[in-house]
Amino acid sequence: MKEKWQVFLCIGIHLVLFSSIFDIYFTTPLVHGMTPYQLPVSPPAKRLVLFVADGLRADSLFGGHAKSETAKYLRKIVEDRGPWGVSHTHVPTESRPGHVAIIAGIYEDVSAVTKGWKENPVPFDTLFNESRYTWAWGSPDILPMFSKGATGDHVFTDMYEPDMEDFASKDASVLDTWVFEKVKEHLQSAGNNETLADMLSKDKIVLFLHLLGLDTQGHSHRPMSREYMENIDLVDKGVETVVNEIEEYFQHDQKTAYIFTSDHGMTNWGSHGAGHPHETLTPLVAWGAGLRAAEKTTVTAPQDDYSSEWGLASVRRTDVNQADINPLMSSLIGVPFSMNSVGLLPLDYLEESDSFKAHALFTNALQVTEQLMVKEKQKLDMTFSVMARPFPLLPASEQSSRKDNVKNLLMEKEYEGAINAGRELINLALSGLDYYQTYDWLLLNISVVMSFLGWVACIVIEILQHHTDIVPQRNAHDHDGEGLLYILRENVRLLLLLAAVSVFLADRSSPPMYYVYCFLPFILWSHVLSQRLVFGDALKYLMLNQQLMAAVMAVCLGIIAVQMLVLSFFYREVLSIGLVFIGVWPLKTILRETDKAIVYTWLALCLLVAVFPLLPVVGREANYYYVYLTAAITIGIAGFFLYRLKSTWVTDGQHTQTKFVCIIQIAFVCTSALVVFTTVSSLGRKQGLPLISRILSWTLLGLSLVLPLFSSTFLLSRLLTISLSLVSVYILMSTSYEALFCLSLCCLLCCWLHIEHRVAQKQGAPLSSADFKPSHRYTMESMTRFLSFSDLRSAYFYIFFIMLSFFGTGNIASINSFDPASVYCFLTVFSPFTMGALIVLKVLIPFILVSCAFHAVNVTVQVPTRSLFLLVLLMSDVMGLHFFFLVRNTGSWLDIGTSISHYVIAMTTNIFIPILYGLSMLFTTWSIPVTFSSKAHVT
Repeated sequence: MKEKWQVFLCIGIHLVLFSSIFDIYFTTPLVHGMTPYQLPVSPPAKRLVLFVADGLRADSLFGGHAKSETAKYLRKIVEDRGPWGVSHTHVPTESRPGHVAIIAGIYEDVSAVTKGWKENPVPFDTLFNESRYTWAWGSPDILPMFSKGATGDHVFTDMYEPDMEDFASKDASVLDTWVFEKVKEHLQSAGNNETLADMLSKDKIVLFLHLLGLDTQGHSHRPMSREYMENIDLVDKGVETVVNEIEEYFQHDQKTAYIFTSDHGMTNWGSHGAGHPHETLTPLVAWGAGLRAAEKTTVTAPQDDYSSEWGLASVRRTDVNQADINPLMSSLIGVPFSMNSVGLLPLDYLEESDSFKAHALFTNALQVTEQLMVKEKQKLDMTFSVMARPFPLLPASEQSSRKDNVKNLLMEKEYEGAINAGRELINLALSGLDYYQTYDWLLLNISVVMSFLGWVACIVIEILQHHTDIVPQRNAHDHDGEGLLYILRENVRLLLLLAAVSVFLADRSSPPMYYVYCFLPFILWSHVLSQRLVFGDALKYLMLNQQLMAAVMAVCLGIIAVQMLVLSFFYREVLSIGLVFIGVWPLKTILRETDKAIVYTWLALCLLVAVFPLLPVVGREANYYYVYLTAAITIGIAGFFLYRLKSTWVTDGQHTQTKFVCIIQIAFVCTSALVVFTTVSSLGRKQGLPLISRILSWTLLGLSLVLPLFSSTFLLSRLLTISLSLVSVYILMSTSYEALFCLSLCCLLCCWLHIEHRVAQKQGAPLSSADFKPSHRYTMESMTRFLSFSDLRSAYFYIFFIMLSFFGTGNIASINSFDPASVYCFLTVFSPFTMGALIVLKVLIPFILVSCAFHAVNVTVQVPTRSLFLLVLLMSDVMGLHFFFLVRNTGSWLDIGTSISHYVIAMTTNIFIPILYGLSMLFTTWSIPVTFSSKAHVT
């Protein structure tokens, strides 16, 4: 019972440390209670038409014309009619954050991820909300976010059915054609509907066209494909048609402004989510009322290498941040600036007078400083007055004086000075918002670091006390009430400290989790200090037994080994180097003389698996021949093992049952390969996902996860059935060589098990007779041996193989990016949660294989599970602490996002290691008996 509570305590502490990163870096930037500000001068446009081509890269639009006649209409606008540039997006480059940045002027509140996808789960102001009327057409995944978040009943949406978002569609451009047709119908119906016509005649009108076809084409066929480029041309023609119809309807009143942009780009291999330039650089084209004409420039050289082939060096280019589009649109139609916007009005896009620009920028400054004032008040009201730290560059008094200065410059018609002063005020206010966003970081960082160190110290104490013979017996027993309750009852000083911390946090009106973050280090370190004599006893023992140098060497090697895992997060090639070292390790042991076959097999498999981290990331190019080859090799290996194991199996019903299971699983592998082949062939012919393929895929998924439970629990036979089941599922979700990687990893894990069995010198007990069930092996009570230095190797191999499973065929972008090709055998209609769950399962399958192998090693070496897991936790927590120090909040958004993702991965691993091991226990020890006759056999 005590061990179970310790497992829950371990998971709980890691959940706290994991959640800390969200309270530090992912807290909502939104504040409420601001006063809206509107332009004090007449706007140039009565209506705005916003085109968002989902998934369109800047180079695909601007550079595509250099290779063909693609996008002739938009190209002509860039060259002759309006300003253009590149809109720089933030990470993650996904549809929701991109649209929120464009329409609301904020970079997505990360808390929205846990609250929903299609609707607006957090209250923020938008351009649509401030408009008089907004009509929107497009995807049901985007439009509801802004219609249901708007106050009143003035945002109208028209959405196609979700089933139309089919990645296996014959022609995904129908999504865009549908939008263009609906806009045409809308304008036509206004001719017969006086109410609608009256609404359209008003000012402050927004028409929003969300065009999803390019994103779907890019995922399905890649951005360099013919289908993607043809869809660009279709969008270009559709934009031209809509513009002509709008101009004709409004009788060319010259009061319509047009904005064409994209929410995010896409990599060459059809994914997005990370920070590659192909994902973060999107096009921006503007023309119409209030927008300047295209300007020729004498600069002939390209502005950067990325745009060298666009052929637009002679036309002035103006880049913006994606959130800057929001204040531009607000100023064009004269609606109040979105109250949560952090965009800076790009004046170079406007044609209006200096007076208009100066007043518009000052309104933008008032809107941003209003946010700063509210946020400053919230933070300072939650802090002791003597400890308050206002933003030093722009205190409240400085804000007032700067605003008055701009007002005076406007009254004196010193517009250039007003523009410069307004821009400086906005930049200072944005810095102030960042300052208050990170106001509590110092306190939280100190608390988390001290919790990490305290927890690591607690693990070391637990290992020394109960799993080694280093600490004398007088220190090895537990107090009857030892634990959290014992500390709270016995340590009065701790209670007083916690009370003081509570008063401090209560005065700041801190969130409940802040109490947890601040209490945890005090509790952990109180336990460490109460057991501080353990470290002294350990040092004495090592010195008396002349093992101090060996212990120091083991610690140093452990640190180097853990650092290698840390480097693997940045450079996948490090895993290949690690596999080489792991491969040659048995050559330095007695096994080189006694078990040459297994030693050289191990070396060969290590070198084979070491090739995969050196290959390009899976997903860039699909190659299903690797998938079919994997199926063929799997069938051959399974048949070989069935033949070899036949001689060691006892002819009873249980093993007969296992043979039947293996034969069924071999049939499943064949079926999986056939399903992949038929699905790929059908999609290649643009005939959609065959119904039979979908049914078989889901059936194989369900049965494969249950089928191993029908086999015997003897170690080798159960591992064979588990591997066959998971590999057959993995084949269904593979597009290239990752299927071969999974199979190679299975073979390597099998060889690892044999190596550990030989090293543990258990030749007297054949591996084929080992059983996962406790009734057939040593019970925990009989497994009383202490940890040895060799157990450090087993624990490290487990963590290494977990990291290899994650990074062996991909990198951090494989988590951020979305490539639906992996789940085409199951579904092709866009469903983010179902597709996401399947992709997570694909990631978890190698983890489960490694955990099952580790459980088998644990049975083989006969060491208590708890002992090895403490070593695993110790190493993984050192990694977690390392990544916590590497988390960045400065530099590029890619660097910031990657550093946070690394910490999240490390901590998620710590949380899921006990869960994965528990899942492996289910796969290896549970069985569903079926009665067979002892004479039953397979012919």
